Amino acid sequence: MASVRSVAIGDSFTEGVGDELPDGTVRGWADLTAQGWADAAGEPIQYANLAIRGKLIRPIVEQQLEPALALKPTHLSFNGGGNDMLRPRADLEGIVGVFEHVLHRCDEEGVQLIVLSGANPSAGLPLGRVLNARGDRLSSAVEQRLAARTDVLTAYNWFDRELAGGEFWSVDRLHMNTRGHHRVAARVMESVGLTAPDEWWNLPEVPEIERLKGSAYYREHVGPWIRRRLAGTSSGDGRAAKFGGQWVELTPGG
Repeated sequence: MASVRSVAIGDSFTEGVGDELPDGTVRGWADLTAQGWADAAGEPIQYANLAIRGKLIRPIVEQQLEPALALKPTHLSFNGGGNDMLRPRADLEGIVGVFEHVLHRCDEEGVQLIVLSGANPSAGLPLGRVLNARGDRLSSAVEQRLAARTDVLTAYNWFDRELAGGEFWSVDRLHMNTRGHHRVAARVMESVGLTAPDEWWNLPEVPEIERLKGSAYYREHVGPWIRRRLAGTSSGDGRAAKFGGQWVELTPGG
């Protein structure tokens, strides 16, 4: 069995939305990190990704944490709260409490926790100032609450000003593009003591894409989000975890 067994839980950020492959599947920072880990270590690792887009932080933990721990991982990466912040009544203190619960369960199971904060999309979004302020408060609160736990590995992305630039984001302005996911993957690899390929920190810009503006953007991206909220549905409804929620073995150079 591989010595590293790394599982990721979360929402679209961890599932990899925005980093679409030619066949239509999504990759993202967690997949990139896992393959980079195998490459840098020079040995196979086991990897699982249970993240599903659209999830609020409590459903992430209620539906993904225990199945992830049941896989007996050595490492568990966790991020959540991005979808909560889009709601008017986001309970920031409650979100921080969820991070503490995940840490407590990882302590109980002897699993190394890797905590991420999401990147900051607010510059390109409606009500961006409001979202930026919420994200600042939440990210600062999580960092402060975990500051004493020097054993917890961290990859904080919210305050990365370069990553907040539009060239790291997809056309919906809410999810990172390939450049953004590679930069986050480099930071996670750094947190576990490995060196990512230099170019991951700042890939060449993706070919210029047509970015919808004004009413066209609202019709294509904001309107569907509002309709899902009114209907009480999620973009993740009916979706299953990648790889069937089970381990896959990644080999160096794979």
